[in-house]
Amino acid sequence: MSRLIIISNRVSAPKGSQSGAQGGLAVALASALREHDGLWFGWSGERIDTFTGEIDFQTNQGVTTATIDLEDQDIDEYYNGYANRTLWPLFHFRVDLAEYERDFAGGYQRVNARFADMVSPLLKTDDVVWIQDYHLFPLGDELRQSGCTNRLGFFLHIPWPPRRLLSILPEAAELVRRMFAYDVIGFHTAEWLESFLDFVRLELGGAVGTDGIVTLGDRSVRVLVCPIGIDTSEFVELAAGVPARLAYRKMRDSADGRDMIVGVDRLDYSKGLEERFLGYERFLVEHPEERKEVFLLQIAPPSRGAVGSYQRIRDTLQGLAGRINGAYADVDWVPIRYVNQGYARDTLAGIYRAAKIGLVTPLRDGMNLVAKEYVAAQNPEDPGVLILSRFAGAAAQLTEAILVNPYSAEEVSDAILQAMRMDRTERIRRWRACMGSIETQDIDWWRQTFLDALMLPRAGA
Repeated sequence: MSRLIIISNRVSAPKGSQSGAQGGLAVALASALREHDGLWFGWSGERIDTFTGEIDFQTNQGVTTATIDLEDQDIDEYYNGYANRTLWPLFHFRVDLAEYERDFAGGYQRVNARFADMVSPLLKTDDVVWIQDYHLFPLGDELRQSGCTNRLGFFLHIPWPPRRLLSILPEAAELVRRMFAYDVIGFHTAEWLESFLDFVRLELGGAVGTDGIVTLGDRSVRVLVCPIGIDTSEFVELAAGVPARLAYRKMRDSADGRDMIVGVDRLDYSKGLEERFLGYERFLVEHPEERKEVFLLQIAPPSRGAVGSYQRIRDTLQGLAGRINGAYADVDWVPIRYVNQGYARDTLAGIYRAAKIGLVTPLRDGMNLVAKEYVAAQNPEDPGVLILSRFAGAAAQLTEAILVNPYSAEEVSDAILQAMRMDRTERIRRWRACMGSIETQDIDWWRQTFLDALMLPRAGA
């Protein structure tokens, strides 16, 4: 059986406990690596004064990792620069926040070339290579240029923007051309895939076949829709475990008989947190009789603190939460509990279960696994209600959630009222439909579907 090589920007070594904050992607990749005796290569997250190319090999929980350190210039230009100040905002439709600097693009290319230089000597002839996410778009082409003939797959975990939007990127055409070095490219939704095909057809003159094969010049690539899931059965077990039960009891006690709305998001402008607060405020204004019957718990651990736009969103949200609490709080009730720290997954499972409403309203999201975790954590006999942005990838699967336009404060307000007043029969019906989806297309299904496609005969062969 072929060995699996996974390459990602950061490597998340497996932890010995399920209670950690390790996400679903890391868990899925670790499982695949164990199954295929594989290797996980990427950046350690550490800085070094001068790049040495030294690789640190470690084995934890049956998974071998190989990591390199990056120097300050690499991190500033490749990671903080091109990845997080150019690609991330543009691919999340935030043209106003995207920055285009030649140094950023140069650093992005340099680090991708370094990744290729470092990992090429580690590859065996029959290894299968699976590259993850937007940090490494050109890595497949860099590997081909170094002589790599292995099967190469690429999966994009964020949205793919519409053609006109992507065309704003100075390197857009070259970036897409280089992606034809891969054998398989995966997307979470049909919308993201169609946007990719639209660019290939209309900007590059490529041909799209009816069998999932796309051709550009003498290169062909197989494309597929393959939405990532969660480890549903594991999360159900977490929700029934001792830490989750303790968290559930703590939240119910602190709610003092009120219904809790929960939001759990990395502190990022794509998550629509400002719009969420304004939608919740609209609910408080329009339904004063319901005010003291509910409160919003927003958990938003900081991220990417070195990027200015992330510092600004933190300041904005703190100010907005303070204003809303100041305007509507009473001596025995505060409308928003705003928390800037993360929690272990088993604790979150209990918090989700205690919440009458899961409020997941990103402005744009490749998938959003919080929505799926909220569903998995619910009590089947008395489940809560998921309110989900129609602009999250998860909306294509969780169609029985209350789908909203997060830009509309009115829609968010109406959805909160609908969820609060929904009877148990309707809540159970909606929950069962959503649960059926995340049980069928779970994390193992996602992993196996993509790897099966990667093992098919090469496109055009």
